Amino acid sequence: MKTRRLGQNGPEVSAIGLGCMGMASFYGTPSDEAQATAVIHRALDLGLTFFDTAEMYGPHTNEVQVGTALKDRRDKAFVATKFGIGWNADRTALKVDGSPANVRRAIEGSLQRLGMDHVDLYYLHRVDPDTPIEETVGAMAELVKEGKVRFLGLSEANPETLRRGHAEHPITALQTEYSLWSREPEDALFAACEELGIGFVPYSPLGRGFLSGDIRSIDDLEPGDFRRTNPRFMGENFRKNLDLVEAVKAIAADKGGTAAQLALAWVLAQGEHLVPIPGTRRIPTLEDNIAATEIVLTPEDLSRIEAVFPKGAAQGHRYAEAARSALNR
Repeated sequence: MKTRRLGQNGPEVSAIGLGCMGMASFYGTPSDEAQATAVIHRALDLGLTFFDTAEMYGPHTNEVQVGTALKDRRDKAFVATKFGIGWNADRTALKVDGSPANVRRAIEGSLQRLGMDHVDLYYLHRVDPDTPIEETVGAMAELVKEGKVRFLGLSEANPETLRRGHAEHPITALQTEYSLWSREPEDALFAACEELGIGFVPYSPLGRGFLSGDIRSIDDLEPGDFRRTNPRFMGENFRKNLDLVEAVKAIAADKGGTAAQLALAWVLAQGEHLVPIPGTRRIPTLEDNIAATEIVLTPEDLSRIEAVFPKGAAQGHRYAEAARSALNR
């Protein structure tokens, strides 16, 4: 497995990580303990070291899954978790809490569920507009001093917030959605990360599975799958986005790979400071994703991809309205 450094002064991790969210929630029937453990163990066997979870996933159950799988292999894994976001009672809006009190409450719960004495990377999952970022990061920095956290991260923060947080305590990684169909970070976030020496962790680098080309109809998704309410998976947006994926699929075939592998290779080609975290609940998909690290895209390949899937080509918002207010704060 190839490796990359997460930020200018951060740790060395596998070139891609494993997003564990889908094992517990959002994508239909959760994985059972045996299935989740098998995928995580296979990832370790293949040299993948970077595992991403959050207290919101489940909620709480994904941290238990990750902790159970890594119980006797903790020294082989770099574990990231996130705090500070949850749904309101009727799931119509997100509640964000970056208060110092919640920083303390959340880490204790995460450590207990993970069965660990520290997490390697601790993210604020969404920026709290009612708590100055300096206060949140300051409280997170206390956890570093106490040895409960090694590195700090932010998720879906805008460049100004990133700079303010980094001034309070070094931010090792920024996690934000980025893929062929979600390229907003190119506008200013990439420059801010490069300026500050912060690593960039693209989540959903396969467009929540859509860029794999395996989802041909909304009926391919289970009834409880949240993607059924995602604007890019609905109606005419779905059909137009599928046309984009078909064009990528043709280029992938010329390279001897799959559409998913080409989409991941494209993300990796955008800079050595990017460490994408595609998620999966299946070992064959995990193995295919890891194989993407061996695909080399030439300038000609990148030009072909840009021609068929230019920036802004995807149809529809990347989140439903209830979740959009918490982005890019």
